[in-house]
This record gives sequence, C-alpha cells and structure tokens, in this order.
Amino acid sequence: MAENSTTGTDATYARAGFGGSVRRGERPAIVVVDLIQGFTDPSSPFGSDLTDVVAATGTLIETARPAGVPVIFTTISYSAAELAGDTVRWLDKAQGMRGLREGSDAVILDPRLPAAPEDTLVVKKGASAFHGTSLAATLAGLRCDTILVCGATTSGCVRATAVDGVQSGFSVLVPRECVGDRAQAPHDANLFDIQAKYGDVIGVADARDYLSALTPRRSS
Repeated sequence: MAENSTTGTDATYARAGFGGSVRRGERPAIVVVDLIQGFTDPSSPFGSDLTDVVAATGTLIETARPAGVPVIFTTISYSAAELAGDTVRWLDKAQGMRGLREGSDAVILDPRLPAAPEDTLVVKKGASAFHGTSLAATLAGLRCDTILVCGATTSGCVRATAVDGVQSGFSVLVPRECVGDRAQAPHDANLFDIQAKYGDVIGVADARDYLSALTPRRSS
C-alpha cells in the first residue's frame, strides 16, 4: 500500500535523489513575475488578494538595493492584433487572460511595489518569464548567476519561470512569502515540486540575509 503522508512522500523523493540544495552565487537578480494589477486586485476576474506577497516582495527589493542587485519585473500583455488573430494557444485554455490587454490597467505593475527607473520590465506572452523574451540575455549581460523568483501565480508563471531558470543555467531561489496563488492546494503542491526538482524554496528572512551579505556591485 502506497504511503500518502507528507513524511512518506518526502522519503520517496529523497530516495529518488531529489531535494538537493542549489549553489547560491555572488551575482543574483530578483525576478518579479506578474505582480500586475490584473493579478493582485481581488476585484479582477482573474485576480486575488496578494497583499502579503506584494509587501514581502517589496521588502526583499528594498533589501537588495544597497548591494546593487538587479530587479527585473514581468508583465503579460496582448495587443489587439494578437487577441483578434487568435494566435496565442495558451488563451484557448486560459480564456480569462484575454483581459490582459495592452494599455489596460490590468497589465500595469502593482503600484505598491518599489519599482525604480533603473529596473527592467519584460513583457511576455506565456507563462515562463524566459520563453520568447530577452530575460536570459539580460541576465547574462548582467553576469548574474542566481535568480530569486517572486510573484504570481505559484502554480503557473512562477513555476514555469523556475523551471526555465534552472534550465537556462541559473541557480533558483523562491522565497515562499514572496509568491502566491489563487488557491492554497496548487500553491503548496508547486512549492513542493520546485523544492524537490528545480530550486530552493526558502524563507524571506533567509533571502534577505543572503542579499544583505553581498558585496555592493560597482558600476561597470
């Protein structure tokens, strides 16, 4: 009979060799995935209350500023032509995402985030912040070796970004207080999977300690 307990699941994954720790580099970047008004406003048809996630992410960003850690935000935005042309297959499955129209309030970063002029904004069309975007090239140009992935949703764009991040050669850290979802079960399941296979799920206090200990970067 299969074990259904958390202990049994952990033991099964450990026996298979999953759950090792990633190497934390000296040149991290923070990637904030889709903390846009369409997702953080609970009155939005596809949003939820991510107040705590936005606050924790903001605190992490402020901790990173003295060390000159790059901050990269992402948004999802579709042009009228893309929506009319019916070319984005993801929208067949996620019909509500059609509300993420270019120029609408839904695609704007949550104003509670401490965004700065020097931060980068990546516009994407799919779940992963890497797929079809300049993110990997931007990180390589900044000589980053580690990414701290924050944002929404844990089971969608955060997980996809974590998977593509490690596949692109970056160590991945996911501060658990800095990610959120529309429901608890998929949130918990995907944090478990990220921890087992793709990156380290850590506390925001640990993430802040890591960033605080970095040597400030000099302008090149």
